[in-house]
Amino acid sequence: MLKKGNKLYSILTGSCPRCNEESMYTTKNPYSFGNLFKMHERCSHCGLKYKMEPSFFYGAMYVSYAVGVAFAVAAFVISYLMVGASLINSFFAIVGTLVVFLPIIIRLSRNIWINLFVKFDSKKREVNG
Repeated sequence: MLKKGNKLYSILTGSCPRCNEESMYTTKNPYSFGNLFKMHERCSHCGLKYKMEPSFFYGAMYVSYAVGVAFAVAAFVISYLMVGASLINSFFAIVGTLVVFLPIIIRLSRNIWINLFVKFDSKKREVNG
């Protein structure tokens, strides 16, 4: 369904935004809390430096807010409107959803942030010397 070369593919898989060949993260599991933020320095296929400047991913905090709101709205719609839970139970469902999905929200936000600045280039599939 998702093909390499698509921004959505890079965002959902956490792959290099330029070549889509390698994961940006040292471990694919976001619930490995010790490795949640650990990223490779460069892509081994195209040479893209992931941390373009020292505080590059600080901007991902703004994206994280929007993604968190989307998860919270989804939790509210499911719990209150579909299941018929009370408002207080819906509140607990929102808090629980945000706590459980926090590592995914963090990684998804970083993936979105870097994909805003780097575009796919099918010619950059080999390491540039």
